[in-house]
Amino acid sequence: MKCFFPGMFAFFIAGIPLTAQVAAKEEKKDSAYDSMTVFTRALELIRQDYVDEKKIAYEDLTYSALQGMLSSLDPHSQFMPPADFKDLQDDTKSEFTGLGIVVSFKGNQLTVVTPMEDSPSFKAGILPGDQILRIDGQSTEKLDLNSAINLLRGDPGKPITLTISRAATSEIKEFELIRTLIKVASVKDPVILTKKSADGYRIGYIRITQFNEPTATDLQKELAKLREAGMQALIVDLRYNPGGLLTSAVDVCSQFLPPNQMVVYTDGRAASQRRTYRTSGIEKPDTKTPMAVLVNTGSASGAEILAGALKDLNRAIVVGETTFGKGSVQSVFQLQDGSAAKITTAKYFTPSRQIIHEHGIIPNIIATMTPEQERLLILSRRTEPLGLEDKANVENFEDPQLNRAIDALKGVLIYTQVARLESAPAVITK
Repeated sequence: MKCFFPGMFAFFIAGIPLTAQVAAKEEKKDSAYDSMTVFTRALELIRQDYVDEKKIAYEDLTYSALQGMLSSLDPHSQFMPPADFKDLQDDTKSEFTGLGIVVSFKGNQLTVVTPMEDSPSFKAGILPGDQILRIDGQSTEKLDLNSAINLLRGDPGKPITLTISRAATSEIKEFELIRTLIKVASVKDPVILTKKSADGYRIGYIRITQFNEPTATDLQKELAKLREAGMQALIVDLRYNPGGLLTSAVDVCSQFLPPNQMVVYTDGRAASQRRTYRTSGIEKPDTKTPMAVLVNTGSASGAEILAGALKDLNRAIVVGETTFGKGSVQSVFQLQDGSAAKITTAKYFTPSRQIIHEHGIIPNIIATMTPEQERLLILSRRTEPLGLEDKANVENFEDPQLNRAIDALKGVLIYTQVARLESAPAVITK
C-alpha cells in the first residue's frame, strides 16, 4: 500500500511521461472485462479495509455505485432502489405520498418546475422557478436529482423544512411542510366562460394538471359535458403542467386530432428508440372545434408534446410563454432485485421535426405575466380560504394569458361566421 501527496507527479507518474500515458489511454480499447475487474477489485478493497463495517454491505456499495454512475450521465437518469421504484409506479396512478413538488436541475441549481395542486407545497406557496437551496438544512449544491428526490420524499405526517431562493423577488424563504398522501385530479375546472369575458360566445375552458393513467378518460367525459352546454370553442390550460406518462399525453392528443395522426416521435442512439406515436384509430367529436392552448415556463414534458403537436398541425393557437424544454425520454428497466434503472434513451421531436429538449415550445402568441400575476393565478387555484387582502386581489385579478386566448378564439369564430355567410347560396326575392 502506498500513500501519495498531491503535486508530486505533475509531469511524471510512476516514471512514465504524462504525454505517453495519455497516448496509451487513447489507444486502450473500451473493455467490459477490464473495467469490471477494476470495479470488483475496488469493491473488495473497500470490503477488506474500510474502517466502518456498517457501510460495506454488498448491496449498499453496489447501489451507491449505480447511483453515481447513472447520475453522472444527465440530471434525468437515475438508479432507483426497490422502494423508490414502487413510488414511481404509484405516481402514475394519480395517488402518492410526499410534498407534491416537481423538481429538476436548471443551471446546476435544483429548481421547482411546478408544485402540484392540492399538495403541501402548493398550499404553502412554493412557486415555479423557486430554487431549493437546502433540504432540512442539507445543501443541495452537490446533490444529484435522485438524492434530492429521496430527501424530499417520506412517510405521511413527517415534517420537512425547505430553504428556497425566489429569483423574482431576491428573497430567501423557509417553508415548513408536512408530507401527506396526495390524490391528484388531472382534469379540472371545466366551464363555459361567462358572457362578459367571451362577448356572448360559448367558449369552453378546461385545465389538465398532469398526464396520468385516468387523464384521457376523465377529459373525454368533461368535454362531452361542455359540448352538451353548447361549446363553440375550447381553451385547454396546460400552465404549470409538469408532464407525466407519454402514453397519456398521446391519448389526450387523440381527443383533438384526426385518427392515426403522428403527434410526436423519438430518436435515440439505438434503433429501438426510434419510434413514432400516433393518435388512436377512432374519430373523436372535438377534432374541428376551434382551440387555444395556454402554456408557460412550468409546462413541461407531456404538456410540451400536446402543445407542440397541436401547434405544428395547425390545430390550436398556442398562447403564453416558451415552455420548460424537458423533451428527453427516460426508459425504466427493472432489475432482478426489484430495483430499476431509469435511463435517458431518446429525445422528443414534434411533427415538424422541432426538438423539444432545452428549446421548449414557442407560442403563436407571446403573452407574459408578472411575478405578482403568477402568484395571484396560483392563489386563485387554491381550495383553502385566503386572507382578506389576497381574496380581494384574486377577485380583481385579470388573467392576461387567458384574455389573449379568448380574444384569439373570438377572432376565429367571427371569421368562421363571416366565411359561412359568404359561402351561403344567394336568396332571390321577388
